[in-house]
Amino acid sequence: MRLFLLLTPLVLFMSCADQYTQYKKIPKYISEPSASNEEYFKAYDQTLKLWNVSFEELYITTTYGIAHVIVSGPKNAEPVVLLHGMNASSTMWYPNIESLSKNHRVFAIDFILEPGKSYLYNDIESVEKVTDWYEEVLYVLELDNYHLIGASRGGWLAVTIALNNQDKIKSLILLSPAQTFTWIKPSMDLLKNIVTLLSSEEKQIEQSLESMSSSVDNISEIYLDQYKIGLEKESENKFITSMKPFSNDELKSLQMPVLVLIGDDDMINGKRTIDIVNMLPKGKGEVIQNAGHFLSIDQAEIVNKKMIAFLEN
Repeated sequence: MRLFLLLTPLVLFMSCADQYTQYKKIPKYISEPSASNEEYFKAYDQTLKLWNVSFEELYITTTYGIAHVIVSGPKNAEPVVLLHGMNASSTMWYPNIESLSKNHRVFAIDFILEPGKSYLYNDIESVEKVTDWYEEVLYVLELDNYHLIGASRGGWLAVTIALNNQDKIKSLILLSPAQTFTWIKPSMDLLKNIVTLLSSEEKQIEQSLESMSSSVDNISEIYLDQYKIGLEKESENKFITSMKPFSNDELKSLQMPVLVLIGDDDMINGKRTIDIVNMLPKGKGEVIQNAGHFLSIDQAEIVNKKMIAFLEN
């Protein structure tokens, strides 16, 4: 009896201890960054000040490198996983994180092949290995059931993960998903963005942003500084050509509720996307007015309300 009384506080402490403590140690590439990374990491941290919610940063060692994950929200709440758009990093969620983390435990993962705080040290040979990497991170986080939100290229990855993990994902929210329901149609706006990928001069970046957002003025200058510095860094976008729209059979096999939001001035999606989504067993597609591809920033308040209503229902 005496031994039980002595052990009880220890058991209670262990049960209450943070399960992610071991992943909070800051790795050397962050604490002692190279000259090329130091400016970007400082800009990244400045953008995190826009979150207006408390958060923790995790550094998870995986097969291909270290995954940086930002965690916010009540510890015992339902988990929500965020996959950001191309070259945007997890800080892109700054207009949405306060609403999402109010009643959910939110995990924002930096894509390991692009600017962010994740760190690649083993080459990833295929797009299938990319999704394997995400699944490895989610396994370490011990997320058995979670909601999944993906923006742009993150939307395509979210669907790929959902098809492989039907029993784990409670719902799927896609914000202007790229190459997911239809092919991206060639346009002058798309051409501007291709040019920007080849050169990140100031004027070309501005043209790219104007083609992706209905109101560039809505984008925080602090985030824009980070975004522009990130474009100067090397990123491994070698699997873009491997992204192809999913077949009707694949999409109709999704068992979880699916919400797709696109902007009315979206260079990536149009009416055809919404028509396909609304034909899914549990699909719902909507067009957000006065919004471009960056609809989570262009119309943050409206998008936040729709996401929260969907998650709660």
